Amino acid sequence: MTFEPLLDAPTAIQIHVAAVVPAALLGAYLLVRPKGTPQHRLLGKIWLTLMAVTALSSFFIHQVNVFYGFSPIHVLSIFVLFGCWRAIANARKRNIEAHKRIVRGLYLGGIVGAGAFTFLPGRIMNEVVFKGDETAPFLVVAGIASALLWLMSNELRRRRSLS
Repeated sequence: MTFEPLLDAPTAIQIHVAAVVPAALLGAYLLVRPKGTPQHRLLGKIWLTLMAVTALSSFFIHQVNVFYGFSPIHVLSIFVLFGCWRAIANARKRNIEAHKRIVRGLYLGGIVGAGAFTFLPGRIMNEVVFKGDETAPFLVVAGIASALLWLMSNELRRRRSLS
């Protein structure tokens, strides 16, 4: 592991990583801890702020240039910003089921799903974590994708059992 590629990266990428890494850790913590407590509410606000910074900073990152400097990941950033707003709105309306669903989706899609692609060859995080290893990134992405599919299938089973 080497932080050199990240230290040499543009400022937007450094800001993006500085927001997404704590968002990934804090989000995982929030998902497994008791909900509704004052601590949960405070940490949830911090997490949503980190997610918004992550999404907003992505608009200044143009390494994958598909359409005028933008890529499909920027569409995800729009969904993340909209999801942050909806998570807050639903929590304030006491629509906790919708809040939970949105937050889980933000974490799984915005952190786990999008994060998996950052480890592919040619990406900065691949260089940071794997430093030239050709096969490990594909194994990591496959593992993350498998975990994501497993979580989604469990969520679908849970929803069916509730109805």
